Amino acid sequence: MSLDPSNPMRSAAMATLVMQVIVIWLGYIGMVQVEAWNLPTAAAVCAVASVLCLVGAAGLRHRWGYYVGWLAQVATIALGLFTPWMYAMGIIFALIWVTCVVLGRRIEAHRREGSAQ
Repeated sequence: MSLDPSNPMRSAAMATLVMQVIVIWLGYIGMVQVEAWNLPTAAAVCAVASVLCLVGAAGLRHRWGYYVGWLAQVATIALGLFTPWMYAMGIIFALIWVTCVVLGRRIEAHRREGSAQ
């Protein structure tokens, strides 16, 4: 489930998780201003999703970091319960995450095939 540290898609996956944090906190503004959620509730759910993203990004050197990254994707999509446009943003980031993982696996398979010859 994890990618080799030399795999360029690991950096892309890390960047995806870090950029998600920015979008999550932009969603916080929508939760408070548009959907009228109270500040502590909106801050708490955004903080949980942000921590998952940051812990996942920091842990991508290990297998568990990818599992936390998947949880971060679920948490970001779940923020749509608080402001509907986060469904779209969460799905977009989840698709980027899936692309990073799938392409990273393909790169590693290609490298293994090349070294086997």
